[in-house]
Amino acid sequence: MKASEGSLAVYRGRPALVTGTGGKISITIGTGRASETLKVREKDLEILHPGPLKSLEDLGEPPDSAPAGSGAADLSGQADVRGAWELIESGGNPVSLEELAELIFNEFTPQSAWAAWVLLAEGLYFTGTADAIAARGILELRAAEEKRLGRARENRDRDVFLDRLRDILRSGSTPDPADPALDRRFLQDVEALAYGQTGKSRTMKDLGRSETPQEAHRLLLETGYWDTRINPHPRRFGVSPVPVETLLEESAGGFIEERRDLTGMPALAIDSPWSSDPDDALSLECLPEGRRILYVHIADPASAIYPGSQADLEARSRGATLYLPEGTWPMLSKETLSRFVLGLGGTSPALTFKLFLDSSGTITETEIFPSIIKVTRLTYEHADRLTEGAPPENGGSGGDSGTGAVLRELFTLGNVNFARRLDAGGVHIALPEIHISVDTAAPFPVVKIKPIPSFRSADMVRECMLLAGEGAAAWAARRRLPFPYVTQETGDLPSKIPEGLAGSFQLRRCMRPRSISARPGWHRGLGLEAYTQVTSPLRRYSDLLAHQQIRAALQSLPEEGRAVLDEETVLFRLAAGDAAAQALTQAERSSRAHWIAVYLEGRLKQRNGPDLVWEATAVEKRGNALGIFIPALGLETYLGNASIPLNETVTVRLKAVRIPETEIIFVEEK
Repeated sequence: MKASEGSLAVYRGRPALVTGTGGKISITIGTGRASETLKVREKDLEILHPGPLKSLEDLGEPPDSAPAGSGAADLSGQADVRGAWELIESGGNPVSLEELAELIFNEFTPQSAWAAWVLLAEGLYFTGTADAIAARGILELRAAEEKRLGRARENRDRDVFLDRLRDILRSGSTPDPADPALDRRFLQDVEALAYGQTGKSRTMKDLGRSETPQEAHRLLLETGYWDTRINPHPRRFGVSPVPVETLLEESAGGFIEERRDLTGMPALAIDSPWSSDPDDALSLECLPEGRRILYVHIADPASAIYPGSQADLEARSRGATLYLPEGTWPMLSKETLSRFVLGLGGTSPALTFKLFLDSSGTITETEIFPSIIKVTRLTYEHADRLTEGAPPENGGSGGDSGTGAVLRELFTLGNVNFARRLDAGGVHIALPEIHISVDTAAPFPVVKIKPIPSFRSADMVRECMLLAGEGAAAWAARRRLPFPYVTQETGDLPSKIPEGLAGSFQLRRCMRPRSISARPGWHRGLGLEAYTQVTSPLRRYSDLLAHQQIRAALQSLPEEGRAVLDEETVLFRLAAGDAAAQALTQAERSSRAHWIAVYLEGRLKQRNGPDLVWEATAVEKRGNALGIFIPALGLETYLGNASIPLNETVTVRLKAVRIPETEIIFVEEK
């Protein structure tokens, strides 16, 4: 059918009125103010009726094909969709659009042509093109009709749900979970949005609310579908707290490794009281003329986790152990931890880093070998008390004078190394820390926040771990071993840095992100020419990879699959593990903010004056805003229009908490 002025056409699924011919075809689409005139190629049009049609408004509304006999106002009583389908289906031959319009409406007009085309496009009863329209088979039709009825029921249920939900949101009431009108399956898309698994939510759109994870989180809290015990942040960063179940692979050929027996040497594993997976321990030998030998014993999972094995791939995909206030999800399986965590049994396998130190604390030689050790576990508080000659709390046998003497020597060594690093340009940043624990089993989550005391033994352990990383980096560099080296630039340090807490915050802002490379380089922040991390192979994939490379280099007859990895392979595995570890870091940071917000919201609900006031320290001035740090909460935030000198104390009062945004607002207490 050729286009002529006044004919009815279809353009991109919409009705179009032909208003001019010759060259390109002039058409009008839309009606009223929404009408639009276009020039298109004739081949882009499908002519439905030759016309004449004065206006698209004359088309009216197409019929509803579900109940037979329904239709537009001007076709009322004429439409017999079901009858037409039966005739075409029984005849078995396709018909044209004109024939279909005459069968259904007893006439072929622009109105009936458009209505017939809509029924064809809908695809319930008919299929094909305007020139060859066939009836669907009876089984297809029944399935389509059932599907349509199901959609209709779904839409009715959704409308009831939305009305009930709007009533709940307006009244601020707590919904009854047994309310039949509150069909919670319609909140599943909201939940997916809150978890960051999708960027769209039909329910949020129907309610006229922003389709953001934060707004979805707010709706779920308001409806009672979630409570504050649900922490959505790990999933938003693609982290799923699911335990590892990958089993270890035993060595091919029943290879049994020789380990150096160091069980006669005290090995001290010092950590926080809540730590359940200690993976390092210390021993020390004092030599004449101020020389020392420091032994850093590290858990040895690389002896059973081969590069490329299932356990290795699983660890790489996780990047690190996930530490959340509500629980810990290890990078390795329970089986691995039970075999390699230090101090769980009578003796423990380890990879020992033997560091020879001169009187200045400089490493002169490093030896690395598999060992077997006997570990004594101490908390930081216990270790500090032993160096003071005091018995541990709660009695016990921890007041060993020999252990106290070793600890005092280790403290001296730690102080020497700290001074050495600062002399080399290292930067020391000391910020108060907190420990957050959450009991989610109670009717409401119980959040506890405790400041972590400063212990000399914690500083000593840090310095010994840095020595191990420095020694391992030098050991690998001498052998030209592709290795996960850690480097860092300090950035532009100001000529004058404030003292106290404000100075530490300013230094932290100046530090550039660390970099991981397969080649050694300066770590300016630590003041070390070369550095790597090797002390947490149970917790960090990069440390596990370092251990795998060390073990491959140590083997004189490496087993199949245990050869030294080349630089390209090391870089690839480092990048994969580091990307996963960065996601964990973001998840952990956001989760801490969530639980602090939950904790403070509980305080705010109690409306107890003293429970809403904290002491803060001024640490930064940014325009009219004052950056403050609240040590008791480990929280950084800002006060508006406050003029407090840096490092001065200011009393602040909690004003508002928004859990979905983890936004906490304080005001100065006057």
